[in-house]
Amino acid sequence: MSDTYTVVVKQEADGRYVAVAPALRDCGSFGDTLPEALQMAEEAISLYLEGLREHGWEVPPDNPFVTVDMSDGREAFVIALKIREAAQAA
Repeated sequence: MSDTYTVVVKQEADGRYVAVAPALRDCGSFGDTLPEALQMAEEAISLYLEGLREHGWEVPPDNPFVTVDMSDGREAFVIALKIREAAQAA
């Protein structure tokens, strides 16, 4: 099974990237590079969804309509990230 979630990735002042999935409360990650941040975000989302399913809780649908605060002038990306189940990704 796979899901697709919108992920917002922003570069921090120190050059690292922070990636969050707005549709999944408090689910995010970071990486030293953009590819690493995306890989870590996929793992975090996969584990988040696995936990929801294990507890029998509802899995929220993606919301591709996100707002990105660009007031700090740093670069940002909005990406539709296809998520593989943790068991499949191993």
